[in-house]
Amino acid sequence: MQRKIAVIACVLAMIGVGLGAFGSHMLGDKIGADALETFQTGIQYHFIHALAMLIVAVAMGVWGESRRLAWAAWLFLAGIVMFSGSLYLLSTTGLRIFGPITPLGGAAFIAGWIVLALAVGKKNASH
Repeated sequence: MQRKIAVIACVLAMIGVGLGAFGSHMLGDKIGADALETFQTGIQYHFIHALAMLIVAVAMGVWGESRRLAWAAWLFLAGIVMFSGSLYLLSTTGLRIFGPITPLGGAAFIAGWIVLALAVGKKNASH
């Protein structure tokens, strides 16, 4: 599981670089300043949580794999898809239907951090 999460985190970071470059070089003049700012917010949270997934993989190597650590990783992934993904779609399409998805992704991020804190704060991290 540790390697799988690490690989997914690296792929997500790579996608974040590509989307960031796309946003900076291709979208700037096409979507407007407000939409570009929304897109960049998606990129920022995307990167932070791709790195968080990498931290989870490292934590698995230090303390061993656990359900809590795995849950933290999958919550971060869900957050990237829902939070960042909805911001990418909202900013590039202008369709407000994607707006209500964003807070669900934010909730997944928060839950991921809570579960990660519980996992690393537990004396026996394998539970």
